[in-house]
Amino acid sequence: MKKKIQILLLLVTFCSSALYSQKSDSLSHYISTIKTNIYKDYKKMYRKGGGSLTYPFLTPGSNQYDNVLWDWDSWLSNIALRQILTDIGSEKDKKEAIQYEQGCVLNFLHYGDWDGYLPIVIWEDSKPRDIRPENIYNVNMHKPVLAQHAAFITQTNGGNAEWIREKFFHLQAFVNNYKSHHRNKATGLYYWQNDVAIGVDNDPATFFRPEKSSASIYLNCLMYKELLAMVYLSGQLNQSAIGEEFANDAKELKAAIQKNCWDERDGFFYSVDLNLRPVDNHTDNTLGKSFVIHSGYPRDYDCLIQRIESWSSFLALWAGIATPEQAERIVKEHYSNPKTFNSASGVRTLSKMEKMYSLRASANPSNWRGPIWGISNYMVFKGLAKYGYTAEAKELASKTVRLFGKDFEKNGALHEYYDPETGEPLLNKGFQNWNYLVLNMSAWLEGKKVVEEF
Repeated sequence: MKKKIQILLLLVTFCSSALYSQKSDSLSHYISTIKTNIYKDYKKMYRKGGGSLTYPFLTPGSNQYDNVLWDWDSWLSNIALRQILTDIGSEKDKKEAIQYEQGCVLNFLHYGDWDGYLPIVIWEDSKPRDIRPENIYNVNMHKPVLAQHAAFITQTNGGNAEWIREKFFHLQAFVNNYKSHHRNKATGLYYWQNDVAIGVDNDPATFFRPEKSSASIYLNCLMYKELLAMVYLSGQLNQSAIGEEFANDAKELKAAIQKNCWDERDGFFYSVDLNLRPVDNHTDNTLGKSFVIHSGYPRDYDCLIQRIESWSSFLALWAGIATPEQAERIVKEHYSNPKTFNSASGVRTLSKMEKMYSLRASANPSNWRGPIWGISNYMVFKGLAKYGYTAEAKELASKTVRLFGKDFEKNGALHEYYDPETGEPLLNKGFQNWNYLVLNMSAWLEGKKVVEEF
């Protein structure tokens, strides 16, 4: 009898342990862990401004970002902030946030001018316009997400765009600068001036490449959405004629991306190389006779596709550029492939089959050659959901929740990027930033109201 009782107790203990383990590893458990950690300190993102920062603003967080306003970081952090306010914020909390949200956009536009240049980042003690006039069109500037940020804020507040009316000229000048000085006329694609502060720091399609040579798929997808945001803002400000111009620009860009960046062979969108010698009629004497070199059949193409598999290619889904047929190939042949992108922790930022694949921790530049980033997981997730790939979107959102939930439990904070296979953090403890978008993914998983970018 005693032996039977001992066996029964062992079975109860084992079952209880198994149930606890299952519960502690459940999605709802990690969602709860994430919410507990994020909700308690989200207002630490708020900064009153000062020095070169004229308006209150949002800082992405962690010591490296303290009292600094970054371009796409503040935009994406704002979307996560609005999810927090939707989840737990009072009406007073939501109204309080508006000044900090609008300040992110207005701080940049404060330095706008007729030339359209806007800085990438503003420090309290920086001089954002301290750049030589002759270089103003030969350097990278604020990524094309400022109109998207303004449109998001406007939509959040019932469509009222009056807060930006006086600065709308500077926003137009900014987008016009991109069109006039950062766009390749032959292809219609936008390019980086160099590899400085492009957001995806060491993307091989741009990193250490010749200047003005990289028509990045990442940049062009952002620009397409930026143009659509300008259409929306123009409409909200009763400037429909201006909106029509930006709508035409967006239509032309979408066609240019389809023509030049889609690769039917691989079923994927790629960045393209613009670094081609011009077609001209110069003579050459190296063969002992003077004649116009290659005159019989000079090149009749304007770019060369770069078959480098990067997470940025999935942005064609996020931006709504891909056709349904293209989306199916992208998802089935690339997203779902464990040999390239699909890992235990989410989407590798560079295909594992690329020779440049590396998980080495680096801060200057940050490493986008394979590690898992919260923002790449989020934006790929949004593209999957947009095109109706619900199972795949759920898979990716769940992986992200578990990744961040475990990090909070083990380390008490999130990190900048992670090992794809083990989920171990690789760098920068305390990095909150766009990582907080895991709350938007969680809301989607729970069937609750989801705050979405414009």
